[in-house]
Amino acid sequence: MNILFLCTGNSCRSILAEATFNALAPVGMHAMSAGSQPAGYVHPRSIALLQKEGIATEGYFSKSWNDLPVTPDIVITVCGNAAGETCPAYLGNVLRAHWGVDDPAKATGSEQEIDAAFRGAYTILRKRIEAFFSLPADTLKDKAALTQALAEIGQRYAD
Repeated sequence: MNILFLCTGNSCRSILAEATFNALAPVGMHAMSAGSQPAGYVHPRSIALLQKEGIATEGYFSKSWNDLPVTPDIVITVCGNAAGETCPAYLGNVLRAHWGVDDPAKATGSEQEIDAAFRGAYTILRKRIEAFFSLPADTLKDKAALTQALAEIGQRYAD
């Protein structure tokens, strides 16, 4: 099963989700990330946070959804709703879900407040990913049940 975490810039949220998913994933599941308008770099605070969490950061880079190595089975958008951010719409016959998270790269304030925004985004994404991994095997095999479960996960840990 291939999961695509998608946002606009592919520098923070989708990278945090991709790396965290891959660090926790069982055999047979793999995540990738992309952006509709990739920033061209991974935000240094994302890298620092992942490293603090003991998650490997090698090989992660900002990329376009046009450069995916495989077609995903599931596309999860992680764009934030509160900021009026427009999520890209991946065109393809795939299961879709939305797990909105505010963009920590747009956080302002002190260094501690900005770090807290990155930590908050990571924590929400990690909880959602852990909830995904705790789904029963039959839910993963049933498209309707999986669609509903993914939507519920996105609401349960709303930012």
